[in-house]
Amino acid sequence: MSSAAARAISPAAAAPPPLPRRLRPARCTGGAAVTETATAGPARVATVSNRGDSLAICRVLNGMWQTSGGWGRIDRDDAVEAMLAYADAGLSTFDMADHYGPAEDLYGMFINKVRRERPPELLEEIKGLTKWVPPPVKMTRSYVEDNINRSRKRMDVAALDMLQFHWWDYSNPGYLDALKHITDLKEEGKIKTVALTNFDTDRLQIILENGIPVVSNQVQHSIVDMRPQQRMAELCQLTGVKLITYGTVMGGLLSEKFLDTNVSIPFAGPPLNTPSLQKYKRMVDAWGGWSLFQTLLQTLKKVSLKHGVPIATVAVRYILNQTSVAGSMVGVRLGLSEHIKDTNAIFSLELDEEDMNSITEVSKKGRNLMDIIGDCGDEYRA
Repeated sequence: MSSAAARAISPAAAAPPPLPRRLRPARCTGGAAVTETATAGPARVATVSNRGDSLAICRVLNGMWQTSGGWGRIDRDDAVEAMLAYADAGLSTFDMADHYGPAEDLYGMFINKVRRERPPELLEEIKGLTKWVPPPVKMTRSYVEDNINRSRKRMDVAALDMLQFHWWDYSNPGYLDALKHITDLKEEGKIKTVALTNFDTDRLQIILENGIPVVSNQVQHSIVDMRPQQRMAELCQLTGVKLITYGTVMGGLLSEKFLDTNVSIPFAGPPLNTPSLQKYKRMVDAWGGWSLFQTLLQTLKKVSLKHGVPIATVAVRYILNQTSVAGSMVGVRLGLSEHIKDTNAIFSLELDEEDMNSITEVSKKGRNLMDIIGDCGDEYRA
């Protein structure tokens, strides 16, 4: 989700209520599921599913928000070559959106190059996940279908591997109409799996109770932002819906680059010169401020030195170990920089109990963002 589209962080009116009792037992028994390897140990692939729908994804996804501007000019040919390098290295799942600049078009160019130049086995592994973020207008069948067809055309695929749906205004119940049309399009073979992005726990419950075969919800989740492990995780455990996380390395804040720095003093530290750095610095401020964040980075650095990996690798592994998390996003600046080696190290990294506890201890020293911002996705509706 673009930070330009996000609302400013503001206090929630009140702490959310506990999950309604009607979720005990789950209404979706036998519905959504994920392979055991998705959360047990450093597995590379997770299969998210609901009823007869399933999709195998790489547990570390290549996030393509960075193609939308603000991170540097993207050369399309260079970007496609970079996507091939990620896929060849086993990082074969790409996450994009209809509003991420040329992201869907780049995927279309990329997948055609794979069809021409790579063996069929690699083509089978590659997955393209996109999002649809419509204005809250009347969700007619033709309106929904036109938008889905536009993404299919841009990505040059007969069926979208996953369509992740976002909705701005919960007071407008049109999201249920849209999702029912999306489900119909899935049944017609235009979409393989239906998913959500930035929905809160209550709306996810409503959507499931309306029979929408949701396989996942993409939400912000990092060591700083542990909101998904509160109400959302309980619902996911009851229903089998999985989490795909973004903001997991906080735009690069969770890295050696920002260790022992003070960004509050002009020109004293690394510049916060991208939309993602600016967005997640606001999350740091809401959570506990820069001093506590330095304590977190110092803790992560100790763990990273123990295992011989960068801080960001530890940060992603920690979130992949959390309840109901099937995959985590790492943004890619295609053609500008790459972190293939460090990203692949996530799969071989095993954090022991001491590692996990030391990180959790610092995470809990910060404020509970559920009390400050609200549930998952509420930062976009404040």
